[in-house]
Amino acid sequence: MKKSIIYGAATVITGLLIAFGPQFLFKLCGGGCSCCGDIPQCYWAGRAEIGMGMIIAALGMCLLVFTDSHTQLGLSIGIFLTGLFGLLIPHVIIGGCEKLTMACHRVAFPALTVICSVVVAGTAFIVWGTLKTTARKSSI
Repeated sequence: MKKSIIYGAATVITGLLIAFGPQFLFKLCGGGCSCCGDIPQCYWAGRAEIGMGMIIAALGMCLLVFTDSHTQLGLSIGIFLTGLFGLLIPHVIIGGCEKLTMACHRVAFPALTVICSVVVAGTAFIVWGTLKTTARKSSI
């Protein structure tokens, strides 16, 4: 029980960091970017990350509420997939500005990569441990 509270709280915090980090902590390129025109491509990646972070935070809140191990396994799989999608947004799906010297490539995207990688790796570890425990209980 204590482990799920810590995991749920950590998930909520990292989800909020993914959502609001590019907006307030590690800024994306401002409007009127010299390489991209009026609205830079990284602006839309930042908006998509708001959605991914809010989904992760909401799933983390559900982890705090629901205590059944099968429910938490499903929520953890959802967090894993959302974190993976959040990892792919700045690098594959939407991308950033053309110039690699822009703020999105120097600050925001590396920070998002680290945070999303921690979410994916941590959740994969939790899912693996939960599956292992569930398989052990069902074989008894």
